[in-house]
Amino acid sequence: MSAVCSHCEDLARTVAMLGDLALYDHTPGADQEFINVMGPSLAASLPEPPPGYDPTRGPNYPGQG
Repeated sequence: MSAVCSHCEDLARTVAMLGDLALYDHTPGADQEFINVMGPSLAASLPEPPPGYDPTRGPNYPGQG
């Protein structure tokens, strides 16, 4: 039995596929139609952020503002 919940596994798999798609986008001869269809589809399958989540709050990272 996995120690990670199935929802977490789904999220991790979707994020990994988005990353793979981003890498594929930079390969010579990448199918742009495929990327244009799959990118938004994968992103739409991500869960909504928790209530009150503000991605602009948090630590300043190197190179920011």
